[in-house]
Amino acid sequence: MSDSSATPKLGTSERMKALEAELELTRGELAATVDELADRLNPKTQAERAVAEGKRLVADATDPSAAPEARKRARVVLGVAGAVAVLLVTGVVRRIARH
Repeated sequence: MSDSSATPKLGTSERMKALEAELELTRGELAATVDELADRLNPKTQAERAVAEGKRLVADATDPSAAPEARKRARVVLGVAGAVAVLLVTGVVRRIARH
């Protein structure tokens, strides 16, 4: 059986204060989550992150003092990105040539 003194009784001012405090905490957590999602989904923020990641990859690929694993990964990623870019340009040129 539960101890009635541990949980404030429904309708009491203590219970209401506890619920209000819990609600305020939940609102704060929800607001923080919404702010984080808005930041992650912001196109400007995503573009800035992509540019920073690209710069880091180029630096890793060209820096002889970079870790060998990082250098290899950067070269593979840049190679794949270059191949995709060539395929896209080829597709666009072919489409333009048809018209």
